[in-house]
Amino acid sequence: MKRGLVFVFCLFVLPARASEAGALQRLRADLLGKQSATQVLTHWCADLGLAQPPVIKAVRAHDAPKPASREIRRQLGAGAGETIGYRKVRLMCGSHVLSQADNWYRPGKLTAAMNQQLDGSDTPFGAVVRALDFRRKTLALREHPHPGTILEVKALLVSAAGTPFSLVVEDYQRDLLGR
Repeated sequence: MKRGLVFVFCLFVLPARASEAGALQRLRADLLGKQSATQVLTHWCADLGLAQPPVIKAVRAHDAPKPASREIRRQLGAGAGETIGYRKVRLMCGSHVLSQADNWYRPGKLTAAMNQQLDGSDTPFGAVVRALDFRRKTLALREHPHPGTILEVKALLVSAAGTPFSLVVEDYQRDLLGR
């Protein structure tokens, strides 16, 4: 009887784990290879058929703001008295939470229209600042750092002129591994 159970386990569980591992590696490669996490999530949402149309919305969390640490200010290249904005969101496709993100940014490096849109809309940060022609620099990446999170990415967004303007910590969720 035990051999039969092991055989069934191998038939159903191991391929599922291999499939999840493959999906995680593809997600990792996509995030490292693209400039916008929002763009990556939009493609994954469409490929997984999570919502029609596959639109990513940034649902604001009502947690207390996290002040920028000395290290975050250093990484952003922020001056001592410079204001640092903070936005915590759940990036969703339909009813699926794909990522949770903490984002510290320099409002003074964005346009007034961008700041207004960040304050009053559910548009993801990357979509709002697209006109800055930014590049994304990954600072750290960890797989399965805590329960429910399959991948944690810490990244710095840098303008075309080379000025850092945002630091984000993104926790990617299990829904990205498929159903």
